[in-house]
Parts: sequence; C-alpha cells; structure tokens
Amino acid sequence: MWNAFQRFRALDPDARGLFGRAVLLLPRVALSLQVRGFKKTKESLQEKAHGDAPFQMPDAFTAATVKKTCRMVRAGARYGILKPTCLVESLTLWYMLQRQDIPAILRIGVRKDSDKFEAHAWVEYEGEALNQFDEQHRHYAAFDTGFSDQPGDKP
Repeated sequence: MWNAFQRFRALDPDARGLFGRAVLLLPRVALSLQVRGFKKTKESLQEKAHGDAPFQMPDAFTAATVKKTCRMVRAGARYGILKPTCLVESLTLWYMLQRQDIPAILRIGVRKDSDKFEAHAWVEYEGEALNQFDEQHRHYAAFDTGFSDQPGDKP
C-alpha cells in the first residue's frame, strides 16, 4: 500500500487529477449501467462530455494526453473500490477522453466460444485500441458502427 501511495505522490498534478476522476467515475458508471442500462448511461455521459460543442482538432500533446488518461483509468480500475468490467472501464475512458476533446470511439465486439456467447468493449483512437494491452479485442467481431457516434453522424 505504501508503494502505491508513493507512486501516486510522484505523479504530476494533471495525472493525479485524472486518477481521482477515474476512481470516482468508475463506480458511478457501473451503477448507472445496472440501474439505467447502456443506452441511457452512454447518452448521459455523451451529453455531459460535449453539450453542443463540436470536437476541436487535436493538438501536438494529444498522444501524450491519450496515453496518460488511459494509464490513469487503468490505475483507477486497479486501485479503486471495485473491479470494473471492460464495458465500465471503456465507457469511463471514452468519457474522459471526450471531456478533453479527443474523438475516441467506443467499440463493442462479440464472439461465440463453444456454446458461450461473449461480448467485449474497448476504446479506439485513430484506429488503435487504447485499453487493450494483449490484443484481446482482435478475438471479437466488432460492430461496424462505433457506439460513440454523435446523433446525426450516421448516413
């Protein structure tokens, strides 16, 4: 526990803020999914992330921001009060990136393994899966449409 606290103190203030937001947001997203369901949870997060503001063009620091946000959500999932599902973690990461005007895409994929039907969620930015260190998402057939499309973005 002491080592984790020392690592936290060594973070820059921006990373500490991201970690704190992730730790607080992960259980809220999990509860919202259980109570309100996926559609209403995602719509609520999307509404809070943007309001009516369009995406801004990413700046030179976007890659570092994406990496830092991903690391802090992963740390929040690891050291927080619950062990979140891939959907909870992905929705949280997607929302936190949206809040920073980074146009990430929430992806959901499915597969059938023996007699079991399985689903998996992840976040992509510029065609790369962010919260997938072991390429687990490659074993799932992703739906063609990202689940983070804006209303009106569809043809």
